[in-house]
Amino acid sequence: MLLEQLLELAARSGAEAAEVFWSRSLSHPVYFEANRLKQLESAESEGTALRLWKNGRPGLVVAYGDVEAQVLVDRAIALSQLNESEAIELAPASQMHYPDLGKVVAVEQLVEWGKQAIELVREQYPEVLCAGGWECDAESTRLINSNGLDCGYTDNTLSGFLEVEWIRDEDFLNVSDGQTLRDSLDPVLVAQQVMQRLEWAKDNVAPPIGRVPILFTSKAADMLWGTVQAALNGKQVIEGASPWSDRLDQQVTSESITIKQEPNAGPFSCPFDDEGTATRAITFLDRGVLQLFYADRTTGNILGSGTTGNGFRPGLGSYPNPGLFNLLITQGRKSFAELAAGLEDGLILDQMLGGGSGISGEFSINVDLGYRIQKGQIVGRVKDTMVSGNVYTALKNLIELGGDADWNGSCFTPSVIVDGLSVTGRS
Repeated sequence: MLLEQLLELAARSGAEAAEVFWSRSLSHPVYFEANRLKQLESAESEGTALRLWKNGRPGLVVAYGDVEAQVLVDRAIALSQLNESEAIELAPASQMHYPDLGKVVAVEQLVEWGKQAIELVREQYPEVLCAGGWECDAESTRLINSNGLDCGYTDNTLSGFLEVEWIRDEDFLNVSDGQTLRDSLDPVLVAQQVMQRLEWAKDNVAPPIGRVPILFTSKAADMLWGTVQAALNGKQVIEGASPWSDRLDQQVTSESITIKQEPNAGPFSCPFDDEGTATRAITFLDRGVLQLFYADRTTGNILGSGTTGNGFRPGLGSYPNPGLFNLLITQGRKSFAELAAGLEDGLILDQMLGGGSGISGEFSINVDLGYRIQKGQIVGRVKDTMVSGNVYTALKNLIELGGDADWNGSCFTPSVIVDGLSVTGRS
């Protein structure tokens, strides 16, 4: 096998340690545009990364497709001589091969799901233009090293989204929603979610101005948790960038917030990280109290906590860095409709333009799709509106979490009402 051959050749070339990381992705996406099937694709990529240490100096090289083993080793050796020596951080010997998760869905089924979602929307809104994509993706990973580690798994995930454009004179509206699940998708639910938003947007209304409660849908709430993920990153703690660096065992958010990592939850699985460490369930925030930062091997050694099994590569050609996988925010009990009904005057934030806040927590975003709530009723869509504030302040002033959690990438989040944010716009 190629992977074993690379380790053997690295040892013969004088490397005192080496690891080989192999990854393959196979997907069959189908795309729709202007209410019709546009194209079918089959995309496959395969890459191999070799990392070795010679005289304590690391060398990392990557090859895609067919690999000439000796050429790859020679390049890694040559690159190692350009780097400073470092501690060798490799997982110990272990054999961890896991059964394939999920199932492969035929392209014909993906096409049928896409057509069904579009037909349902156009039955109620024949004037709209629908687009979307439906995909079955298989990700395979294997990692071996000179310590005797050998682990691998294959993960199959389904995803689909529907995007609708509605042009009314000079008023342009774009609504999108989707799903990421393990074995089957529900195009009826996706269509219903889109049609609900179209119904809310029938009338344009003035936004509330000033400090009002903001109801983030589960789709939009991911912006809040992105800042939290950055603050929990052990590397940011070492660099002094995280505002929570010295807040372990202290209250940092509302008591309503508990945040966990569950490697085997939902449509994704991750039995081990990209360093070969077994992943595990972790509670990072327990009722608002900071419990732990996540770390890879190098970061964990500096922090003194050791690795938490969160060493992931941004790309094959990158070294492992701290990263999160399957982050779950413990949800409340009320439905989205019940949350909205409890607000006297507020704003629903569903889609936004611009990036998130980053680790600083400060943000100012344009509302791409938002709705006003008055006396518990959604009265219409707001335009030319901005929301600004600080994520950390908002999470301390959290009013309530919904019971409607859904997956946004690998983050499982409910809708959430927060206070302390400012709304500006044309009244």
